[in-house]
Amino acid sequence: MANTVNTRAGLLAKDPFAKHVAARLADFFADTTPWPRRLWDVGSVLALREAVEAGNWLRAHVLSGASVAWYLHDLERALGPDRGLGDGRLRRELTDLLRNGLSPDGQDRRKLIELLPAIQKNYLTRWADSVDSSRPPSAERLAKAVATHLLDCGHSSGQLHRWVRAFTREPQASLADLLDSARELADRVDQEFEVIVPFISVPEQQLLVEHLREWLSPDEASAWFKAQNLTNPERQNGAFRYRVSAKDAVADARTMGGLVRRMENRWSYSRRSDKTLRPCGKVWVMGAAKPLPLLPPPRGVAIPSLMRERTMFDVQKSDRLDEALELAAPLDAGPSTSAVTGAWAAIEALLFHPGDKAETKVGRAVAGDRLAAITACSWPRAELTALSYQHQPPAPDKLSEDLANCPNNQRRSEVVANALGNTSLVITTASDSAAADRMTAMVQDPQPQLESVRRVFRGIFRRLYRQRNIVAHGGSTGGVALEAALRTAAPLVGAGLDRIVHAKLAAGVKPLALAAGAENSLALVGDAMGQPVTGLLG
Repeated sequence: MANTVNTRAGLLAKDPFAKHVAARLADFFADTTPWPRRLWDVGSVLALREAVEAGNWLRAHVLSGASVAWYLHDLERALGPDRGLGDGRLRRELTDLLRNGLSPDGQDRRKLIELLPAIQKNYLTRWADSVDSSRPPSAERLAKAVATHLLDCGHSSGQLHRWVRAFTREPQASLADLLDSARELADRVDQEFEVIVPFISVPEQQLLVEHLREWLSPDEASAWFKAQNLTNPERQNGAFRYRVSAKDAVADARTMGGLVRRMENRWSYSRRSDKTLRPCGKVWVMGAAKPLPLLPPPRGVAIPSLMRERTMFDVQKSDRLDEALELAAPLDAGPSTSAVTGAWAAIEALLFHPGDKAETKVGRAVAGDRLAAITACSWPRAELTALSYQHQPPAPDKLSEDLANCPNNQRRSEVVANALGNTSLVITTASDSAAADRMTAMVQDPQPQLESVRRVFRGIFRRLYRQRNIVAHGGSTGGVALEAALRTAAPLVGAGLDRIVHAKLAAGVKPLALAAGAENSLALVGDAMGQPVTGLLG
C-alpha cells in the first residue's frame, strides 16, 4: 500500500521526522560533536571511487588481493540499503560488478568508472523521492546519506553546519526545502576564489619568493587589503595570493592550510633553524568581511582517561602504551600522512600479536577489527552517560532523584538504560531526542544494534589501514579516501585508545585482553550469560 503521508512537507521546527533529520545533520557537520554522535560513514559515490582506485594499488602490490576482496564484499553489503542507487538495473549492475572483483585491468572496472557520473547525478533526488515512498527510509539513514554525499562532493563541514543551522532557525522551513537545497549544493560546480595568505616572516624573501608570481610584497599586500576595504588587517610581511577552485570559502581556506603545511615541510629541509617561516594563521578571501582560520579544526581525538587517572604528564617511564600514544599524537591535528601512519602504527602495536596463528588469515588488519570491538563496546555507556545529564524535568521526578544519588557515571548510565522504554526522558534538544531513540532501540535489542555498529567501525579502521598502506608503501599523499578516512576514524581511534588507557591504568588489563573481553561481550550481549550494555568492557 502506498504511503499517503507527505513526509517531506513536515516543518523542521515541528515534525518529528524532519526535526530528527535536521538535528542529525547539525551533529554530523559540527566539528565539536562528541564521538558517539559523529558521522561514521563515507558516501556511496566516494566508496565506489575508492573501489576503482584500489585497482591501481592492487596492480602495484601496495594493497593485497585479500584486502581488496574484503572491501568489495563489505561495500556490496553497505550499498544494499542505499536508496540513492534506485531499485532497478543500476543496483543489479553494481552488485554484479563488485562480485566480479574489479580486476585492475578488467572490463568490469572500466564499466564502473563509466557508471560513476550516472550514479552521482540525481543521487539526492532519488533519496528525496524515497521519503514519501511506500518504504520510506529512517530519519537517521536519510541524514547520513545527505551528509556523506555533500561532504564527499567537497563542501566543508563548517559551511554545511552554517547551512543547516540557518534552516533550523527558519520557522516555516520544511524537510522538502532542506532536501531541495541539499540537491542544489550537490550539483553546485566549484567556484573560483581569490585568496591571500599573509605571513609574519618568510626567510630569504629575495632569493625564495620575490620571483614567484603569487608573491605579494608587504606594500602590495597592504594595497590588496585596502582595496577590500579592510581597515584593520593583520600585521604582515608579505603574502601569497592564489586563485583556487572550491565548493565554498571554508573549503578554500582549508586547501590553503594544506599548501602552507607543504611550505613548512619544505623549509624544514633548509636546516636553517635560526630563521622561521611564520604564517599569520588566517586566510582572507576576496569579498569576505572576515578572515578564516588557516588550519582546519582538530579531528576530534580525545583521551580523557589521561586526565582522570592523573597521568597526563607522567612521562618518565615508557612502555608499549606510552609509545603508542606518542605514535598516534599527530592524528588530532597533524598532517594527513603523519596522522594516518602514526595512528595505524599505534593500533597495530597494541592489538596485533605475531605469535597468534589465527591472525595469518586476516593479517595485520585484525588489529583494527579488535579496536572496533573495543570501541563498539564503549559506545552505549558513553551515550547513555551523556543523556543522563540532559534529563531536565520541570520538577524533580523519580528518575532525576535516582540520577542525583548515583556515585559515578557508570551508575548513571545504568539508571538511564533501565529507564529507557519505561520512562520518557525530559530533554530539550532534537539531538538528544535522536540519541535517546538510538539508545532505546539498542537497549531493547542490543545484539543486532551493537553488531551493526561494530561492522561499521571495522570498515572504518580497515579503510584507515588501506590508506596507511597507500601512503607508506605506495608513496602517495593523494588517495581519494585519505581525508574521509581520517574524518571518520580519528574520533573513534581516540575513543578506543581512551578505553585501552583506562583499562591499563585502572585495572592493569592489557590491550589484547581487553579486546578479547570486548569480543566476548559482543557475542553474549542480550544473553543471560552476557554483560549489561553499560558494562561491556567490565
